[in-house]
Amino acid sequence: MIRIVIVDDHAIVREGLRFLLSQQPDMEIVGEGEDGLQAVELARSQLPDVLLLDLLLPKMYGIEAIWRIKEFSQETQILILTSYHEDRQIFGAIQAGALSYLLKDTQPVDIVAAIRLAAKGESTLHPQIARRVFHKVQPPPQALDSLTTREREVLVEIAHGRSNREIAAHLNLGEQTVKTYVSNIFMKLQVTDRTQAAIYALQQHLVPLENLDNQGQY
Repeated sequence: MIRIVIVDDHAIVREGLRFLLSQQPDMEIVGEGEDGLQAVELARSQLPDVLLLDLLLPKMYGIEAIWRIKEFSQETQILILTSYHEDRQIFGAIQAGALSYLLKDTQPVDIVAAIRLAAKGESTLHPQIARRVFHKVQPPPQALDSLTTREREVLVEIAHGRSNREIAAHLNLGEQTVKTYVSNIFMKLQVTDRTQAAIYALQQHLVPLENLDNQGQY
């Protein structure tokens, strides 16, 4: 079961998400909150697999809540579901540690799919957000030249949306070895997550641009 916490200051949004997710056989809602402080408290007490989080929240802004949650739980994946799509919110949330960023006009079936991907550590971006991030990710010059052949191979796998376990199986490597390669890639590209690394691979034409599909999924 995917354990989920929902935090949004609008009761009608929480009710709609609760109804949607309660219909999914592999999902369980373990907590609901209406402000940023409750988001942090619920993340600490429930340790959910996925936290659905709005950004403009009472008592504590969503981005600050993400920073605080990531201080004690790297395992909880944070999926932003908001109406706000300015660069300040997008890049603030991603830098703080949000895995996925959806807008509230996202179709219910796509929200469900994004939650399942988030539970596996895979990112989903709303198409509008994906285009914005694509044009903003700017690793240092010659960053690609600093990658070893194997690191490039792992980067391509990341861009195809594969988890560390899937990469290990595909490249015949140990999972811990893959984690080391991923960490090295992040350091050399000066990116903070798999989404930014995947976008860089797209920018460098290591994979076809079609990999940035209609849902912004990697």
